[in-house]
Amino acid sequence: MSAIPEPPNDPRRLLIVGPSWVGDMIMAQSLFIVLKHQYPELVIDVLAPAWSGALLDRMPEVNQSIDMPLGHGSFGLAKRYQIGQTLALENYDWSILLPNSLKSALIPFFAKIKKRSGFIGEMRYGLLNDWHKLDKKRLTRTVQRFVALAYSNATMYQEQYTGMKNIPFPQLQINKESAWNIAQEKFSLTTQTQQNFPILSLCPGAEYGPAKQWPARYFAEIAARFWKQNQALNGQVWLFGSEKDQAFCQQIAQHTDIPIKDLSGQTSLAEAIDLMSLSSAVISNDSGLMHVAAAVGVPILGLYGSSDPHFTPPLSQYSEVVSLGLDCSPCFKRTCPLGHLNCLEKMTPDLIWDKLQVLLQA
Repeated sequence: MSAIPEPPNDPRRLLIVGPSWVGDMIMAQSLFIVLKHQYPELVIDVLAPAWSGALLDRMPEVNQSIDMPLGHGSFGLAKRYQIGQTLALENYDWSILLPNSLKSALIPFFAKIKKRSGFIGEMRYGLLNDWHKLDKKRLTRTVQRFVALAYSNATMYQEQYTGMKNIPFPQLQINKESAWNIAQEKFSLTTQTQQNFPILSLCPGAEYGPAKQWPARYFAEIAARFWKQNQALNGQVWLFGSEKDQAFCQQIAQHTDIPIKDLSGQTSLAEAIDLMSLSSAVISNDSGLMHVAAAVGVPILGLYGSSDPHFTPPLSQYSEVVSLGLDCSPCFKRTCPLGHLNCLEKMTPDLIWDKLQVLLQA
């Protein structure tokens, strides 16, 4: 229940304190869409890490992104006070906090924003004045928790949404012509003037740990099958990931002799978003790039090992999650505590290939 019964009657300027992860920022767009539906004239600014600008710039609901200079684990009380004093000049009348940490509530408090909404989290009663208790049994998904904060209390939210009903999916705006130019001019990825050849994009990284990472040899097997199936059509396989994923992507290339375009560590987030939008399909571990693929509207298979597909599924009508639902999963561990990684090892290339064919046909 909210401490204050009503949100601002006619809010004009909203500051959202955004999350620190790619996938969460994608899912936050569902909240932005709901807010703009409720208040069409509302100006939404998002305080978030600098890297998130690549995402927020592609969300038409967002007026501007404001760089948050402090890292995920940094408290920096003096710096937060300074930021709050600067933002006080913007005359925000509402703020919504998506992180549940104590430190994330400091800047809106220091900015003296009249309405400060969020879940209680780390005992933030004094910093928030529109606090919500999180019912994890009712709000089982991250996107539900974000969207619920658009309403002043649980009853109002429940009247609008039952489960995932009516929650809008994220949808990043992409300039396809610009994306093709990047592909051709910077990365030499295209060889035809007609840009209609099949592209399978693989996102094999898993920053959280190997318990979320489908085996390299399995990715290689799918890549080989796709290339051979589409060789006459100039089919291509692209690998996406950060610099941390380069070694794993090299393993994939070593398991097959087909030509693979390894883009890991070579693209900015903005470039990865645009290039991925050109894909015929994407196969990804449960990662931020999985949510990017869903938000650019390409068919996506999300592979789940130690994590829970019901908590953070890809939000798209063209998506499918794959999870074996073993008794030992989801365990939410970075490495398999039993040492066998059966939740991913038993997710065979044959299974994923069959699902990919169905997804492409649909």
